Amino acid sequence: MPVDQQLFHEDVRLLGRLLGDVLRAQSGQEIFDKVENIRKSAVAFRRASGEAALSARSTLENLLDGLSEAESLLVVRAFSYFSHLANIAEDVEQNRQRRAVLIAGDHAPEGTLAYALARLRDAGASAQTLKQWFASARIMPVLTAHPTEVQRHSVLDSERAIASLLHRRDRESLTPEESATLSEHLFQRVLTLWQTAMLRHAKLRVRDEIENALAYYRYTFLEQLPQMYCALEDNVAAQFAESDSAGLPAFFRMGSWIGGDRDGNPFVTADMLQTAISEQAALVITHYLGELHLLGAELSLSARIVSVSPALEKLAEHAHDESPYRANEPYRRALIGVYARLAATAKSWLGLRTNPEPVSLRPAYASSHEFLADLEILDASLRTHGSSALAQGRLRRLNRAVRCFGFHLAALDMRQNADVHEVVVAELLAHAGVCADYLALDEDARAALLTEELRSARPLSSPHIEYSERTLSELAILRVAASIHARYGAEALPHYVISKAASLSDLLEVGVLAKEVGLLKPGAQPQLAIDIIPLFETISDLHACDTIMAEAFAHPLYRDWLRSRGDAQEIMLGYSDSNKDGGYLTANWVLYQAQQRLMQLCNAQKIRMRLFHGRGGAVGRGGGSSYEAILAQAPGSVNGAIRVTEQGEIIRSKYSDPEQGRRNLESLAAATLLTSLAPIDDVETADYRNAVEALSQHAYSAYRKLVYDTPNFAEYFRATTPIAEIAELNIGSRPASRSGSPRIEDLRAIPWGFSWGQCRLLLPGWYGFGSAVQAWLAENPDGLPLLREMHARWPFFRTILSNMRMVLAKTDLAVASRYAELCTDADLRTNIFGSIKTEMALTIEHLMAITEMSDLLADQPGLANSIRNRFPYLDPLNHLQVELLKRYRAGRADESAKTAIHLTINGLAAGLRNSG
Repeated sequence: MPVDQQLFHEDVRLLGRLLGDVLRAQSGQEIFDKVENIRKSAVAFRRASGEAALSARSTLENLLDGLSEAESLLVVRAFSYFSHLANIAEDVEQNRQRRAVLIAGDHAPEGTLAYALARLRDAGASAQTLKQWFASARIMPVLTAHPTEVQRHSVLDSERAIASLLHRRDRESLTPEESATLSEHLFQRVLTLWQTAMLRHAKLRVRDEIENALAYYRYTFLEQLPQMYCALEDNVAAQFAESDSAGLPAFFRMGSWIGGDRDGNPFVTADMLQTAISEQAALVITHYLGELHLLGAELSLSARIVSVSPALEKLAEHAHDESPYRANEPYRRALIGVYARLAATAKSWLGLRTNPEPVSLRPAYASSHEFLADLEILDASLRTHGSSALAQGRLRRLNRAVRCFGFHLAALDMRQNADVHEVVVAELLAHAGVCADYLALDEDARAALLTEELRSARPLSSPHIEYSERTLSELAILRVAASIHARYGAEALPHYVISKAASLSDLLEVGVLAKEVGLLKPGAQPQLAIDIIPLFETISDLHACDTIMAEAFAHPLYRDWLRSRGDAQEIMLGYSDSNKDGGYLTANWVLYQAQQRLMQLCNAQKIRMRLFHGRGGAVGRGGGSSYEAILAQAPGSVNGAIRVTEQGEIIRSKYSDPEQGRRNLESLAAATLLTSLAPIDDVETADYRNAVEALSQHAYSAYRKLVYDTPNFAEYFRATTPIAEIAELNIGSRPASRSGSPRIEDLRAIPWGFSWGQCRLLLPGWYGFGSAVQAWLAENPDGLPLLREMHARWPFFRTILSNMRMVLAKTDLAVASRYAELCTDADLRTNIFGSIKTEMALTIEHLMAITEMSDLLADQPGLANSIRNRFPYLDPLNHLQVELLKRYRAGRADESAKTAIHLTINGLAAGLRNSG
């Protein structure tokens, strides 16, 4: 990224000035002056050192402490909105720089598909190799609804409008009048933003989460994913002299957990699963109808001038369009018929009325494949009379969209906890008279009993038996899943994820439930209609994952199921819980080793492995660059198949802007392509592995000693972070804890990481590394050159350290010390915060020694500049959050204080960007 960011700074100044103008107009000169004084003092504090810094900090604290509650609320809003506006300017700058590289045309930027294809071409890959890869590849980002997205879509809409105006200002030559009008519109949008409530006043429902996620299809996916495919086909044709590159298989598709992930979320019901698929279908079919309408306006070709194919003429006749004005316009008539059939589909499937209404009544499509067949008739006919250029436009993109999205838009996953499955299966077995106490059986007895039951076609459930509410709910959800398969096809709901999978019986129990609703058909050659996907997420589960899967693969019945699924097994690996369980370094190393062992097992069994990476936004939850993360996977573990969760505020930062969205979609595909097909330089050695293993053990000990073995650590955590206040925010339908227990073990990993980000420690992304290196070097006094070599040559180790450096650059001990003061137990505070300070100093010291850098972000000047610019605007928010927490917890718990705290949470999350 170029260091020269003059235009970026101009955008930041412009937006800051407009926000100031709005603040002055709405709240008066006095408030404006106070905000401006606070801003200047915060900047002075960040730029000063020594005595000057102490003086600046004192001035800043006096200014903030002197605010009334009403003034505090306005100041919080001002600095929060500045963080949001700075994000907009930064995103615009990234698009600007990317466009500059593309316009220069010297080379394809790294992370693009053009770059990946050029690398493969230069390495000697053939067009046939690419064809085979695309035929079997499977890449899927999966949107999930986790409670770190604190931004309302009303706010997001205003921000998108501001970004659009900045893009126009940047890319167009404007007359003075146009420039003045644009400035006026910018002011209006910032004013709208200021007057729009930043927080939700009601708890977010699953239905709201579904709608929020669908907005990103409107913003980005529906347009950008088809365009990406078209550009890829053109690139393959150009770089590999491949004339038959059109119609690449739909190897890149979208997935979703929203409405299907019921693990720990009692609000995900059968109705919500049905709502999710219906809303998805309504959105994508409505999009197709709009595209057909526009296509009809474009394809005005006359039969007096061109000769269409017999198939197209037949399609036009079946439209029953009697208008004399279109008598000689076969494409328009054909499209009217196609539109009528799709409108009938929308009405019969979803009860939707279309606008405009269809001209004639036609039968609904039975599937998206029938719709696609009609589009291909249009395409083929256009190419017969020299109109290939017309086929390459909107029709091509629509054709590609149907291949990607079908009538279901995104593949819905179901997820449930293994503990729930065993209770439900136990109840079914007991009521059916098969086993009175399934839960009392050991693992071998459970597996034997389930195997026998799975060979029988007899159902266990009966409409004449009264079951518990939980069992009824689980069966109802599975019945809806079966109905989704019947209507939309198996690709609409192809996956079932099992949380806390720890045994063969956990997999077989899902088979029993699937059999109850017809998603598993027993017999000599059983047919399983869904992928059963175990999720391994704790350190102990990850250590045991290959043993569990080996037992499953050796089970004749389970192996038959895999054959019915194309000899493919998907396995999900959890980054969040493994990190909370064992710390950053250990979690990443255990995950890396798990991938290697699973890959070796699947290769030996001739099973195609697909890994599903449960990554979050924060580095402690597997965050960081997806492109770098995929390139750093264990060699051979990707092999063209990867799914990855996109969570929380990361969805917004990646996909709310179409250009950013396209870049992120491409980077996933490019990294997977390179990791699968580029020559692998396997630099991993026994020395490297032994070093990381030893480092991991030391880091694990240090992390567990602090988090799980320090008496009253949970008390300290809850006192010094806003975890309780985060749990009150209306930012997700899922509870923050799996139970009412205050234990760290029962807290969900997402609010765990989010809370540390708020107090500027981001501890899950680095704690334990410094102690680990210190201990290892004590055992290996001459070991530093080896660690430097590992950083230089081994992508896995380099990526871990790169992410850790980014997290530490956002960490601020001075700010964190203010939060530590919220712990009233002086001895506990001194003990724990002292350990954190010592560990951070050690970690930075050893990181600098290993990377041989003078600064944490010496190799990332753009990111360093971004963080440096943001800190002065985050400092006041942190200070005010601490003061507000003190007041709130002391009993001044009125609504305005609560609102102010929640606004600081929002502003800090926006400023840090990947803290959730």
